[in-house]
Amino acid sequence: MTALLQVEGLKAFYGPSEALHGIGFSLAHGGITTILGANGAGKTTTLRALVGMIRREGKILFDGKPIDKLSTEAIARLGVAHVPEGRGTFTGLSVDENLRIAAYTRSDRAAIKDDMERVFGYFPRLKERINQQAGTLSGGEQQMLAIARALMLRPRLMLLDEPSFGLAPLIVQEIFRIMRLINSEGKVSVLLVEQNAALALGLATEAYVLETGNVVMSGPAAEVKNDEGIRKSYLGY
Repeated sequence: MTALLQVEGLKAFYGPSEALHGIGFSLAHGGITTILGANGAGKTTTLRALVGMIRREGKILFDGKPIDKLSTEAIARLGVAHVPEGRGTFTGLSVDENLRIAAYTRSDRAAIKDDMERVFGYFPRLKERINQQAGTLSGGEQQMLAIARALMLRPRLMLLDEPSFGLAPLIVQEIFRIMRLINSEGKVSVLLVEQNAALALGLATEAYVLETGNVVMSGPAAEVKNDEGIRKSYLGY
């Protein structure tokens, strides 16, 4: 498969401090790639750099076109949806309002209605709570809402940052099951940052391991999963 996302020599900065040191990776059309590493390795920074939330240098191609000079909003309009760590929902608004706000840039009302039903097909719990204030949802339901909001953008690529964080194992399994469906049925490519390496490697096809802003290993997820040295040194299991 050809690359949907191609990254070369990516550097990222917080003020004068360089957090990523020229990393490179790619993600295939229709693929699921995971970025792994310990806390502070640069995983979240990578996602933030891709969508222009922090200062960056390097080459970022989305479907063959450079996006490294574009704004966060312009990148989103191209079909890149970022689901940040900590959910990122509007807690004072209802489930319905959160989903409709996510589609505010769209004018295709009939298609928006269809997408709402598709989202509720993936997340029936959200339909049951359509008028409930987002801040009163459980942690798992808020994570589902965050992913659902991203889907309302009709993304080609979804950037997921720590979707399992703080959630019960059964809820995590359900969310990862749905993500697999979104990828296979919805044809949405996924770049996943996840602290739970075993879980991420079970979902992804390709994996990159970061350490202090550098890629220290990459390859098929199954190979990374079975590399005992990498598991013990970088993945902690």
